[in-house]
Amino acid sequence: MAINVKELIEDVSSQFRDLNGLHPGLWPIVPRLSVGFGVLVVVLILSWFFYWDGQNEEINQKQQEEVKLKQEYKEKLHQAINLDALKDQRVLVQQYVAAMERQLPSKAEMGALLSDINQAGAGRGLVFNSFKPGVVTVKDYYAELPIDIKLSGNYHDLGEFVADIAMLPRIVTLNNLSITNNPKDSTLTLDVVAKTFRYLDKDEVLAQENLKKAAKK
Repeated sequence: MAINVKELIEDVSSQFRDLNGLHPGLWPIVPRLSVGFGVLVVVLILSWFFYWDGQNEEINQKQQEEVKLKQEYKEKLHQAINLDALKDQRVLVQQYVAAMERQLPSKAEMGALLSDINQAGAGRGLVFNSFKPGVVTVKDYYAELPIDIKLSGNYHDLGEFVADIAMLPRIVTLNNLSITNNPKDSTLTLDVVAKTFRYLDKDEVLAQENLKKAAKK
C-alpha cells in the first residue's frame, strides 16, 4: 500500500514537470485541474468582494426597512382602531383649551384685571405698601406680567385675599410668597409676586413669528 501511494505521488509530481512552453490545453490532467480549481477560487473571492458583499449589504438594508415598515404599519393600525377615541379626546382637549383661553384677558382688559387684584386687597381691609407691575415677558402665544405686591393686615384677611385671587375669573398665580411679622402693631406683611397672563395682539403674534424665522436663518 505504501508503494502505491509513493508511486501515486511520484506520478502526480511528474505531471508538473516540463510544463514551460506547453499550451495549458496540452498539460496533463492534474495540472489542468489544479489551475482550474485555483481560477475558480479566485473568481469566487472576487465575486464576493465586488458583487455578493454589496448584495448582502443591500439585503440587510431592505430587511431593516421591512422591520421599520412593519412597526409603522402596526402604529398606523393602532391609531386607526382608536381613531374614534382619539377624536373624542381631541374634542375634550379643544374644549379645555378654549376654557383656558377665556381666562386670559386681552391687552385692553389688563387694566381691569390689575384693578380687580387691587380691589381684592382693599376689600379685605389690607394696606398696600407697594403695587409695582414689572416688565412684560412675551412668550410664543401669550404675555406674562409680574406684579410685586407688599400688603399688610391680619392673618385671616391675608388668607382671604389669597382665596379671592384664586377665585378671579382670570388666571393669576401667586409666587415667592413671604410673610413677616410686624412687632409694632401685631400685623403681618405679605410679600408676593403675582403673575397675570394675557393674549398677544396681532402685531405681537407677527413679531414673534418674525423672531422665529430670523432665529432659524
